[in-house]
Amino acid sequence: LPKLKRGADGARGDDANMLKRSVVTWLNHQTPHPVPLIIVDEKQGRGLLHDVTGQLICPVDYNWLDMSTRNAIRTFHPNYPVTANMWPTFLYFEGQYSPQRPSAGLFKGELLLRAFRCVFTSPSSAREGPEGPGEDASGQPHAGNRPHKPSRLPHTRCDVAGLLKMRSVQPRAIAYVAVQLRFALSSSTSWDLKDDNFDYDTFYNNIVDWFECPRSQAKTQAIEELLLWWN
Repeated sequence: LPKLKRGADGARGDDANMLKRSVVTWLNHQTPHPVPLIIVDEKQGRGLLHDVTGQLICPVDYNWLDMSTRNAIRTFHPNYPVTANMWPTFLYFEGQYSPQRPSAGLFKGELLLRAFRCVFTSPSSAREGPEGPGEDASGQPHAGNRPHKPSRLPHTRCDVAGLLKMRSVQPRAIAYVAVQLRFALSSSTSWDLKDDNFDYDTFYNNIVDWFECPRSQAKTQAIEELLLWWN
């Protein structure tokens, strides 16, 4: 068991180091470019401190574009906590969230899809944005932003999906990548289960529960359609 734990910790650390650089590279190459550009090898200027990474990890419950709200979040105002019980913007397709349809576009964020490719296939497979049909926050079809099935992605000697005999995308794999992506966007320089008020363990479990414990038949169908979309 100790060897297994060391192996798991090592794999997590490798993924974290890979995404630390990759995610920022993707963001710096987007148009328009972040101002200022995000430093690739340092994390101190990320998280809520930078407008781009701050918007991505900002809970969808808050309007990051409102300066008073943004300042309240950055100063840890008690009315604007950033916790794992609120979905961060990066989980949504194009960051679009609708209070009337909170599940529309959820777990279809482009960075999430690219991070999944990066971890389970190879960094090179994530350099270009996802392809194929997606859907906007209203649930309507939209060009682009569909992941490839892991078994169809370009393979390398270090293809994790191949090593794990991964033939389909599973909810716990999505949850794992979401945790890694959130950590990559944060300003934390070392791994810890808690980032101020944000608990990564709770975040992971909330995602798994969302997929595995649907509360209605309609939710079950929506989850099945989402996993079919991923695969």
